[in-house]
Amino acid sequence: MPFGAFLIGIAFIVIHLLANKLIPANKIKQVQWFSFSGGLAVSYVFVYVLPSLHREQMKIEEFSNQLAMESELYFIGLIGVLIFYGVQKLARKRRSMTPNGGWVFWLQLLFFAIYNMLIAYIVVSSRVTGVQAVFYGIAIGMHFIAIAHDLWRENSYIYNRIGRYILATGIICGWIMGLLLSLSHVQQSIIFAFISGAMILNVLKYELPSDQESHFPTFAFGVVSYTILTLSLKFFFEW
Repeated sequence: MPFGAFLIGIAFIVIHLLANKLIPANKIKQVQWFSFSGGLAVSYVFVYVLPSLHREQMKIEEFSNQLAMESELYFIGLIGVLIFYGVQKLARKRRSMTPNGGWVFWLQLLFFAIYNMLIAYIVVSSRVTGVQAVFYGIAIGMHFIAIAHDLWRENSYIYNRIGRYILATGIICGWIMGLLLSLSHVQQSIIFAFISGAMILNVLKYELPSDQESHFPTFAFGVVSYTILTLSLKFFFEW
């Protein structure tokens, strides 16, 4: 395992274990934090995830003559959106009837543990190092903080007692998969497409702060700064 990927994994585990201690307690600072995090996440989706998904689609068309629609990976991404939207819809409906969400909260934890596992697998199997490792770590780390905080708000007792360890275990399982499992490029592209769809949904629907809880200048700063960083790294390192 590359040292950069190892450090990213450690950072992701720490984030899930200590997410709520990383978020400012002050309400105004919280609004600015989530506005910046949301801006960064939106930038990551539009200037990295979507172009990468398109690039993977082009690559698998070269590897397999059976893929001819030019949209197979986008369909897999759509499945990721559908599944995670269905789980969140079920959770909201259940929460309206049961304050703590009941068994649906455990279902959410399971799906996000799988989500974490697949992200960790992609990071380890991609052999990211150096500046690229830092780039991944910042974007996905902020994304994980937002998810962890959202789950904590739904059921703080279960999340603190068990949930955060379930999510951290997902990261460890992804590590092990990346080290022991050797998948074809097409199979890795399918995993990337699935988590890309889920990430796009989580960012645009659940990670963006509402109008009442957002600070637009901070949000815009997050978008602009991370976009400039991403485009600069793509130019200089030819990602």
